[in-house]
Amino acid sequence: MSCCCPHSNSANRFFSFFAGRYRKRFEKKGFEPSQKQLMEGLKQAGYQGAKILEIGSGVGHLHQTLLEQGASSAIGVDLASKMIEEARHWAKQRQLADRTEYVEGDFMEINTSLPEVDITVLDKVVCCYPDADGLVHASLNKTHRVYALTYPRNRWYVRTVMGIAAWVLKIIGSDFRPYVHDPEKIEGWVTGEGFSKQYQNNNLVWLTQVYVKAV
Repeated sequence: MSCCCPHSNSANRFFSFFAGRYRKRFEKKGFEPSQKQLMEGLKQAGYQGAKILEIGSGVGHLHQTLLEQGASSAIGVDLASKMIEEARHWAKQRQLADRTEYVEGDFMEINTSLPEVDITVLDKVVCCYPDADGLVHASLNKTHRVYALTYPRNRWYVRTVMGIAAWVLKIIGSDFRPYVHDPEKIEGWVTGEGFSKQYQNNNLVWLTQVYVKAV
């Protein structure tokens, strides 16, 4: 996952700590329920032969699975160094090293150096940025056809949990904070750039949306 620059160092430490656990969890249990929804939405939108950018790519299991199922190439961006290490290692194990590129850094700081792609994926990333508007528009500018994202639902219990998490992070001295952004605003930003919502699903916590732009 990624975060805005004021929190980058804390987010690097926070997510790097969990890198090995993320990989082992996927190897044991596969995709989380919200990720299964995201994959279903991408399947409906179509990703055969597509170039993919995954922002907050973690250990890479999502875009690497898309590559195994027919996507052409993928760029994974993450500010957590250990996540990038795990992703590169796993790409070699899955014989995908020649079709993947990994960039360590905050997307909002390096986005101008990244190429445009067919599909952009943000799985549980919007909630890591206080400036959701800036993140969404910067990532939309890289996207030709499909924009897929999962982020927290704006419900009282989700806001309560996020608030507790923010309090705990403050107590332990971390600058990283989670955020709950307004889905109506996010949808407005995306559709305002010419995308139409093709798929939506949710569970108790996460909202999954896939948008497609008419070519």
